[in-house]
Amino acid sequence: MLENKVALVTGAGRGIGRQIALTLAKEGATVVVNYNGSRERAEGVVAEIENAGGEAEAYGCDVSDFEACQEMINNVINKYGHLDILVNNAGITRDGLIMKMKEEDFDAVLNTNLKGTFHTIRHSARQMLKQKSGKIINISSVSGVMGNAGQANYAASKAGVIGLTKTMARELASRGITVNAVAPGFIETEMTEVLSDSVKEHACEQIPLGRFGKAEDVAELVAFLASEKGNYITGQVLCIDGGMSI
Repeated sequence: MLENKVALVTGAGRGIGRQIALTLAKEGATVVVNYNGSRERAEGVVAEIENAGGEAEAYGCDVSDFEACQEMINNVINKYGHLDILVNNAGITRDGLIMKMKEEDFDAVLNTNLKGTFHTIRHSARQMLKQKSGKIINISSVSGVMGNAGQANYAASKAGVIGLTKTMARELASRGITVNAVAPGFIETEMTEVLSDSVKEHACEQIPLGRFGKAEDVAELVAFLASEKGNYITGQVLCIDGGMSI
C-alpha cells in the first residue's frame, strides 16, 4: 500500500508514534523514526521494523527547535530524494489546574505540540509542493476537540493543531497535498498504563464503547490516510475515541 514511500514520524520511540511507525513500515514505507528522548527506544523500533523486513532509521531532533527541524527534513530529503508522508505525533503533557499552572509549563507544551507541528510542516511543504504530492497527518486529541479540566495547555495546543490542519489543507490542496488530523481518546499506552483502576473506570464511563482503544486502531487510521485510499479526504478531524466526543 505504501511501497516506495518515505515517511517521517515524530515522537516515534514509544506509544502511538511507535505503532504508527511499525504500521507504515508494514505497509511498505521507509520510515524515519524521530525521537527526542531515548535513542535506545527509537533504535528498538528501527530494529523491529528491520527484523520484519522493512526499512527504517532513527533520527534525534527536538521538534520545538525550528532550525533543528529544518536540518532533519533537509537531511531526509537529501538521503531519499523525496518525502511523501509526514506524521506529527510528538507531544508532551504538563497537566495542572489553571490557577497553579506555570508559564513555562504552558509554553513547553505549546512549543512541542503546536509549534513543533508548524515547524515540520513549514520545512516539508517546499518538497511536497515540488513533488505535487504529499500526506500530512497531525495527531491531535479528544482534549483539543472537547477541552479537559487540568489540561489548559495540552487542550489549547491540540485545538491549535486542528486549526493549523484545516488551514494547511486549504493552502496545499491545489498541489495534491492532503492534510488531516486524527484525534485519539483514551488509548492503551505506557501513559495510560500508570492510571489507577478507579481513574480508568471513570474514564470508561465517559466512553460509549466502554473501553480504551489500542494504538493499532490509531495507526491503521493513519496508514489509511497516508495511502491512496485517503486521496479525497483533506482538512478533516477524525476522532478515534470510542464515541467520547459525540
